[in-house]
Amino acid sequence: MSVKSLRQTVQGFLPSLTPVRFVAEDGTPVAKPPAGYSEPSEEALREAYRRMVLGRRFDTQATALTKQGRLAVYPSSRGQEACQIGAVLALRPDDWLFPTYRDSVALVTRGIDPVEVLTLLRGDWHCGYDPAATRVAPQCTPLATQVLHATGMAEAQRRKGEDGVSMALIGDGATSEGDFHEALNFAAVLRAPVVFFVQNNKYAISVPLARQTAAPALAYKGIGYGVRSEQVDGNDLVAVLAVLTDAVAHARAGHGPVLVEAHTYRMDAHTNADDATRYRDAEEVERWGAADPLSRLETHLRARGALTEADTAAAREEAEALAADLRTRMNADTTADPMELFDHVYADPTPQLLEQRAQLAAELAETTLTQED
Repeated sequence: MSVKSLRQTVQGFLPSLTPVRFVAEDGTPVAKPPAGYSEPSEEALREAYRRMVLGRRFDTQATALTKQGRLAVYPSSRGQEACQIGAVLALRPDDWLFPTYRDSVALVTRGIDPVEVLTLLRGDWHCGYDPAATRVAPQCTPLATQVLHATGMAEAQRRKGEDGVSMALIGDGATSEGDFHEALNFAAVLRAPVVFFVQNNKYAISVPLARQTAAPALAYKGIGYGVRSEQVDGNDLVAVLAVLTDAVAHARAGHGPVLVEAHTYRMDAHTNADDATRYRDAEEVERWGAADPLSRLETHLRARGALTEADTAAAREEAEALAADLRTRMNADTTADPMELFDHVYADPTPQLLEQRAQLAAELAETTLTQED
């Protein structure tokens, strides 16, 4: 390969020098639209706005349910709605989504019952929905392990002659894990149709980005593996949807994987068990609050005449109905069956598992007799 060809090849992997952006923090269009990306239609942006309103209300309601003791834990994604909604809307129903524990809003956007989404965080089941039917993998708590799963699923679909794409949602902390790097290398070598979407919210729990990496941006981590990379303003829904739509199309066309880094911010604490004031100051939070993705999109659409007062009122009314339904169903006590511990462990239970199951059944039967006496 000539030096010129090598430079052109490397240039194709490089992300933009600054994050791709269509809309500024105040909702006005940027002076120079980014080259190479098509702005989504007004219809798509109106739908994205509606989804963001629903997602924001779901998130605040889930946080309240945690304080009421109805959830064991809840990792809020308030402030990251543009990433959550943009990721899902860039996919087709037959594509696969591989989420983390913080991506509940993405799952609701995908159409999964909100109660089923919260089943894991309630402590009832490891996964409350059917992954095969929804094409959404179980929410992943260990960092980066789902990235290899996404790559494997993408390669499996390719070998079956399908044109489906996998999208792995990951946080900035996960890019420090070995599984992340193995997945990028594996996907690049196989040219697997997978999109790695990093939601860089600046903290891996309490560890700031500067203590995690010396790279100029996380997007540059794809270059060494031969993965096309990009970075985007993660609080600009217009830009997120444009970049991810392009990345998915690139992967679906057989051109290989794409790594996209979204610069965003987690407005709330890591979870309800975390005190974020111990590692970040109020000024930083306030500064990012001014870049809120929901108000930015609403201002932008209103200025274009693409969003009316009736539209916003309808979205808020729908969101309140969703929250009310979620409260009602989450406040209903569930009946736990201890024998479910042994369901779905193995397709063919091992002798040891059957022995343990029999022991528990005997203990439960004895307890029942004692209570009756």
